Amino acid sequence: MKGIYSPADQPAIFKNSLSPQGNRSLSPSEVHANFAGQLKQAIDGVNKAQVESDSKTQALARGEIDDLHDVMIASQKASITMQTTVEVQSKVIEAYKEIMRMQV
Repeated sequence: MKGIYSPADQPAIFKNSLSPQGNRSLSPSEVHANFAGQLKQAIDGVNKAQVESDSKTQALARGEIDDLHDVMIASQKASITMQTTVEVQSKVIEAYKEIMRMQV
């Protein structure tokens, strides 16, 4: 059913720690390392898209390639990934500030 969360929908980073089958749970340091790795991988993906867009744009300007559609697709892909990253950053900062305002 749509709208209902199931354990199969869990991100891979949490599968071991929240598994209902009684598998070993991850320690906080392991979860931190997994999260840091996922974050680094996501940022590397954004960087890769930006570098690919720049190289294709420069190649088009030099006349080395003539497929404008490919260059524009790479540019839009880089733009969308950057916008998404900035939005996620804003939401994380907003959530952090909200948590810091909570009274314990």
